[in-house]
Amino acid sequence: MIIAVDGPTASGKGTLAKALAAHFSLPHLDTGLLYRAVGRQVALNGGDPDDTADALAACAFPDSLLDDDILRSEVVGGLASRVSIHPAVRQSLFERQRAFATQPGGAVLDGRDIGTVIAPDAAVKLFVTASVAERARRRWLELQGQSIEASPAAIERDIAARDARDMGRKDAPLIAAPDALVIDTTHFNREQAIEAVLEAVRARISG
Repeated sequence: MIIAVDGPTASGKGTLAKALAAHFSLPHLDTGLLYRAVGRQVALNGGDPDDTADALAACAFPDSLLDDDILRSEVVGGLASRVSIHPAVRQSLFERQRAFATQPGGAVLDGRDIGTVIAPDAAVKLFVTASVAERARRRWLELQGQSIEASPAAIERDIAARDARDMGRKDAPLIAAPDALVIDTTHFNREQAIEAVLEAVRARISG
């Protein structure tokens, strides 16, 4: 059973994907981490994330980079959004994601093009979203918890910019698959959102 969880940044898709993986005893892959690793490697290489050649070269990042906490930073998140625009980068990471999705027993993957590109054959497809203002608030609280100073207004502008890049790119844009269940978590707390996705997945599987 493959469960695809797509959505924009700070929508809660990662938290919900982990909850689904735990509930159904499936392995989980945060595909956004792969793009963050590429973005980080570009910076380490002194390259330009907007340059296709520099971004593609960074796809050869060492696996150890995936364990670096810096990948969760706002700066690296912005770099990930920029390198993900390049079709060559997306193709380079495609097989890695596809192999994870098709392993025996199934898997849960979250990202921005799982249900449309990586696993269009997924048994369950979810598209998790929330308002830009709410996503900015969540990200601000997360950074506050890490003792990282950030301006709520700046975070909201950054999220809106990322949305524009992700939705506007020519290759694998951020869109809900036609058969995806769209779940808006704007007015849900963590527990309510988890229960909503579990109920949606159970209904899709039993149906």
